[in-house]
Amino acid sequence: MSTHKPKIIAAVALCSAGIVIATNYFQLQRPLSLVLSKDPRNDGIYASAHYEYYIIPSTVIFNLKSVSPERSPADVTRILLQFAESQKSKDFSLVKLSHAGKEKFVLKGEYFKTLGQELGDQNPIYTIRTMPENLYKPDGTAAFGTWTGGLLGVAGKQMEDFAEFHRQWYISDLSEK
Repeated sequence: MSTHKPKIIAAVALCSAGIVIATNYFQLQRPLSLVLSKDPRNDGIYASAHYEYYIIPSTVIFNLKSVSPERSPADVTRILLQFAESQKSKDFSLVKLSHAGKEKFVLKGEYFKTLGQELGDQNPIYTIRTMPENLYKPDGTAAFGTWTGGLLGVAGKQMEDFAEFHRQWYISDLSEK
């Protein structure tokens, strides 16, 4: 009887791994793959999505694998927003933005959901300008501040933060290669 125990344990482990892989694929990776494939402007951008450690459904890892030099920060942002739209009915605590497997920034789940719900309704320039002030470093501190003053001055500083966000997220890594 005890000779069957290792086989049963192995079968349960294999089934469990299959369930974890399938769950991550159907709930996160497949929607992201559909986002990537539905727009020719996404060619040259490769990304993956999965739950943290593949088993913690309150946290999503959005991993930007590579970005072609022909693609812009606006292209990468569009993909993130379209992925957020595909997940807008779900509640996450955090969405971690990684590049090549290294965590760079964190979005609160509530803000990520708002991004998805507002896509198509909210002015995309407003979304781009205000995104950096909703980013956090992996240690939980604010990645960027908020700006006050006149609209032109504030908008200019926000766009500088947007460019710096992308530089820190993946552009600086690409230029090192």
